[in-house]
Amino acid sequence: MRSYSVMDICLAVKGALLQGDGQMMVRTITTDSRKIEEGSLFIPLVGERFDGHDYIASALKDGAAGCFTSKLPFDTMEGKFYILVEDTLLALKALASWYRGEFDLPMVQITGSAGKTTTKEMVASVLSQKFSTLKTEANFNNAIGTPQTLLRLDDTHEAAVIETGMNHFDEIRYLGDMVRPDVAIITNVGDAHVENLGGTRLGVLQAKSEIFDNLKSDGLAILNGDDALLRELRPNFRTVLCGKGENCHVRVSEIVERGIEGMDCTITTEKESYAVHIPSPGAFMIYPASMAVAVGEYLGLTVEEIVRGIAAYTSVGSRMRVVRKGDRLMIDDCYNANPQAMEQALETLAKTDVPRRMAVLGDMGELGDLTAQAHRRVGEVTARLGIDTVVAIGEKSRAIAEGNPKALWFATLEEALSAIVEQFTDGTAVLVKASHAMEFTKIVKKLEEV
Repeated sequence: MRSYSVMDICLAVKGALLQGDGQMMVRTITTDSRKIEEGSLFIPLVGERFDGHDYIASALKDGAAGCFTSKLPFDTMEGKFYILVEDTLLALKALASWYRGEFDLPMVQITGSAGKTTTKEMVASVLSQKFSTLKTEANFNNAIGTPQTLLRLDDTHEAAVIETGMNHFDEIRYLGDMVRPDVAIITNVGDAHVENLGGTRLGVLQAKSEIFDNLKSDGLAILNGDDALLRELRPNFRTVLCGKGENCHVRVSEIVERGIEGMDCTITTEKESYAVHIPSPGAFMIYPASMAVAVGEYLGLTVEEIVRGIAAYTSVGSRMRVVRKGDRLMIDDCYNANPQAMEQALETLAKTDVPRRMAVLGDMGELGDLTAQAHRRVGEVTARLGIDTVVAIGEKSRAIAEGNPKALWFATLEEALSAIVEQFTDGTAVLVKASHAMEFTKIVKKLEEV
């Protein structure tokens, strides 16, 4: 972050300086009282179960130079500054929005029901071949993480790729008001969070389309051209469709899947033809790759830079992460799950060239009235693909066993562990996938120890 005076920050958030030196310089900002840097600005956020104002004194004692506060402090600390704001979360947003405006660089914003992080990593990998690129880290894609990401911008950065998530209406608009992208990407429209969005994919589409509210007037919209809803969307911007269909402006063809080794394909645009290797499993990887090509061309990268960037892609966290254990292997994809991503991951498992395949699957959340149907469908997919062993865990996943009567069902992760370890035999490839709340990382850790 660039250094700014306390008064600059105060003006940016329309706050009132209650105490302190307005000329004091601030170089870092934190919302976590456990991670205080000397001279930082502490922003106390308020949640359902906590109030960051309770930690102001300890944050200042640990070295913070000052803080925002939406409450008049009873006791103040000498030598520290206090900026009074109406709402600390909105002040964080205002600060990040103002700070983003200090930088003139290409900004890419990404949303979608699935594949946001993969697309973010792929686009950042491509842009990094030419630009010093800031990207969203971990799960910092919400109302707290997005402003913190933008506040990491500094004078070394030449581009930024910002992932934005949502589970209610108005969230993408709220985040986009800070990002103000030059390029807006929607990866797909699925059933994730559908229960909060009117119960249909049209509601999901409406929520995702809020990304266009802050897209620059001369900006670029990039959409999944194989998605039934997105290919019919007509945003009032230059639009590029990516996918396999003949309607796509960036079209993927000559796909050769190589199981867990990834795939080779040709990506053709109006300008060039790219022969690329995507070093990650999953047929869905053609979409992040083709979208990265669209972004790369738009921002003036060469063919060589784009091809090299796609080949340099690496997965992050528990997203189709391949772990080898002798002649056994594990596909760790338990960061999150929705029906479309679940089916795609199972397709990848089925195409993996091993003697035996196992799927350990858990509950998918926020599907509303689609819950039972979606889980039953997953079970049917495992049966159709001929997965040798299916382990379903969780109350919602009881329906997976209904869709595939050969599946083993367990109410809890703890009850299932011994059976999973027993089934993870030589020559087996196992897919581990569920919504994050199921804590399937515990299964991954156990299998890594086997």
